[in-house]
Amino acid sequence: MVQSSAVVRPVAERRVAAIDIGTNSIHLLIAAIDPALHSFSVVLAEKSTTRLGERDPETGDLSADAIERAFRTLRHCRDLAVSHGVEQIVTAATSAVREAPNGRDFLLALQEQLNLDVDLVSGPEEARLIYLGVVSGMAFGETPHWILDIGGGSTELVLADGRDARALTSTRIGAVRLQREFCQQDPLPQSRRTFLQAYIQGALDPAVAQVRRSLRSGECPVMVGTSGTAMALAALAAAEDPKPPLKLGGYRLSRERIDQLVERLLLLTPEQRRALTPINDRRAEIIVPGCLILQTAMTMLGAKELVVCERALREGLIVDWMLRNDLLGDRFAFQSTIRERTVLHLARNYGVDAVRADRVASHALSLYDQTHGLLHHDDGEGRRLLWAAAQLHTCGKHINIAAYHKHTWYLIRHGELLGYSETEHLMVAAMARYHRRGLPKKRHESWQQIEGRQERRTVASLSLLLRLAAALDRRPEGVIAAIRVEPDGPRSSPTGFRVSLQPLPAEEGQEPPDLSLECWSLQACTDVVREATGLQMLVPAAAGSMPGAG
Repeated sequence: MVQSSAVVRPVAERRVAAIDIGTNSIHLLIAAIDPALHSFSVVLAEKSTTRLGERDPETGDLSADAIERAFRTLRHCRDLAVSHGVEQIVTAATSAVREAPNGRDFLLALQEQLNLDVDLVSGPEEARLIYLGVVSGMAFGETPHWILDIGGGSTELVLADGRDARALTSTRIGAVRLQREFCQQDPLPQSRRTFLQAYIQGALDPAVAQVRRSLRSGECPVMVGTSGTAMALAALAAAEDPKPPLKLGGYRLSRERIDQLVERLLLLTPEQRRALTPINDRRAEIIVPGCLILQTAMTMLGAKELVVCERALREGLIVDWMLRNDLLGDRFAFQSTIRERTVLHLARNYGVDAVRADRVASHALSLYDQTHGLLHHDDGEGRRLLWAAAQLHTCGKHINIAAYHKHTWYLIRHGELLGYSETEHLMVAAMARYHRRGLPKKRHESWQQIEGRQERRTVASLSLLLRLAAALDRRPEGVIAAIRVEPDGPRSSPTGFRVSLQPLPAEEGQEPPDLSLECWSLQACTDVVREATGLQMLVPAAAGSMPGAG
């Protein structure tokens, strides 16, 4: 265990470091854990290419050069983690170390010289940790998912849902291993490519059969790709998109797109692949065998699309540490509430007043439920996006109170919202952006980035609801017990709608709260409502209870 008191932080926060010692690279992640929210955020992430899998061709031992590179990197990782005040460093070594005859000697030397206790994980345990990492960053719901992690020395294939991993497999094929054993000629001749694809299929057969046996009748799993090969392909594809995403998490690649990219890569020399900006030098050497593993796995599973996840084993080490230290409780509850926790975590990071944000969210959802067919036509999917936008709509004040809605858009857009697709992320940011001041305009970047017509309609209508909800929260203390919205005229073709407010009950011997301030604030929105919807919003001119309220 590593202790440090050099870093000052809120008492509730706990920091832990995770180190993944892989065949090609060593990954360091430092996480800030919020015990109250049962969540963590990434403080720092580093990757170093150490090529530990380049073993002695005669003995199979880790080579002296590879050990030296690894020691140098791990010393740096340890020192960096200590400087961040972590309470523990959790470390896992995977296929390169577990297969090398001198692997355990290497781990013993790490313990003696660097004071690092490293777990030598088995293939299935590596698959389990990858699963934990993925479910910490994606919302599975009730849909099963195939998770494919192509490493340097092994490939993990998992079938899982939000409750548990149903099948955990590990196969001794990886991008580094195949490059070393089968790719002496580069570009690959067609005959060698055909042989390699057959070899990969034979190696994957037992794993594919195992995950297929765990499927239930009628299930069609989503395929998730993690780690180097999937990330590199996604980066190549995204670089060609008219509007590349800020982050690759949640990026989708059709099988056709993957096939096109792989065909191009197969024709390139290593030098030509290195010239591709999204691919680093080492990845350029091993991406072809990695792509062939991906293609073959998708063919065998019948997958038509790949969803990229940026989280994998190192994040899984953090989740596993949280589970072992009773910081998660029920793992399914952890997975099923990922959207809510990531929003609340972001709000806390930006100093949002949680009580007032909850109040605005409650007002917004009440308006949403009462105005379907009147102010919006959302089918229910937008409700949770509206909640997220309400929770975060004031986070821009963290930068400056002037024009804070614009700062809010930037912070949400560039923040980490786990479990949300790229489109949903953009919609949440835009709803918060348009909760005050002007309505959306074509020239606005926040509007241009939302491409779908239906998505724009949803943002326009729900941001209006958020505007009304925020207008009703003008005081530090809440004063509204309930909101009632009624159409003015027939529901099928109303000319407007009436909003009534009910004050909170008065304490004994006191008058109920005067809601004149809230009515005045709501009336200030009438012009915007008319401009956006063509409807007249009618608000009581003075405070008072709803009709029939006691």
